[in-house]
Amino acid sequence: METDKSPYIDGFVFPVLRNRLEDYAKVAQSVADIYREYGAIEYREFVGDEMARPGIWPFPEMVNAADNEAIVFGWIVYESREARDRINAKIEVDPRMAEWVAPLMDGENPVFNPARMAYGGFKPLVNAS
Repeated sequence: METDKSPYIDGFVFPVLRNRLEDYAKVAQSVADIYREYGAIEYREFVGDEMARPGIWPFPEMVNAADNEAIVFGWIVYESREARDRINAKIEVDPRMAEWVAPLMDGENPVFNPARMAYGGFKPLVNAS
């Protein structure tokens, strides 16, 4: 059962240009470090490997990915929703975020487009750890 101190997770999936995946990964590592600095328990991002299973809607279709784009799937674990809200408030005003992330979204062919990100905050339902 969920309590005020139950873990909380932000999850996300989005496409990244394959030929810029290494550039994205460097920035993502810096972003992960900031989240951890502010108190996130865990920050993980993975790149798609197996993206199709018969009868299941694949992530590339969900985010309308082109052939030259890889799918990134990630999550951030927080102590609670309250901790998440507090950490995200700090993230929003941290100048490092604008400095590192903005260049990924600039130009005619951005590495990352937040309008194509699927995102959500999740409370506990099942714990089988």
